[in-house]
Amino acid sequence: MRYHNITKDDMLNGDGLRVVLWVSGCNHCCEECQNPITWDPNGGIPFNQEAKEELFKELGKSYVSGITLSGGDPLHPANRLDIRALVHEIREKFPTKTIWLYTGYLWEQISHFEVMQYVDVCVDGEYEKDKRNVQLHWKGSSNQRVIDVPKSLETGKVCLYCE
Repeated sequence: MRYHNITKDDMLNGDGLRVVLWVSGCNHCCEECQNPITWDPNGGIPFNQEAKEELFKELGKSYVSGITLSGGDPLHPANRLDIRALVHEIREKFPTKTIWLYTGYLWEQISHFEVMQYVDVCVDGEYEKDKRNVQLHWKGSSNQRVIDVPKSLETGKVCLYCE
């Protein structure tokens, strides 16, 4: 897996104060995407032990609510195994921290992915410029959903976060 940046003390990409991992690789290529530089799965730099330690140092801070995985798309085929392993390790080491994941895929396409058992909130769906709305909380266009993953997995239907 490759990544472009680790953002610290972020308040825009999820609930609370977060650390954000911006991964490389996205097949959606949404028109007017805010991060087209992250589309190339071979772009950025390798996610190595040093980068993981940087994430874990931030997650160890009591005031940090959790991690947000964005990009690019954390669920790009080149990222899936590494993201699953990372969130599994985060869940074990930091059980009280929340894990948010942004993806262009729809919940109905990814709900069966093993990685989802470790995710608290998933923002799904491609960004659609004609549905852009800067008033929306945690998403860029009205077609996207902010999904409570544990409740959705439990009920077998999409349950929105903070309905």
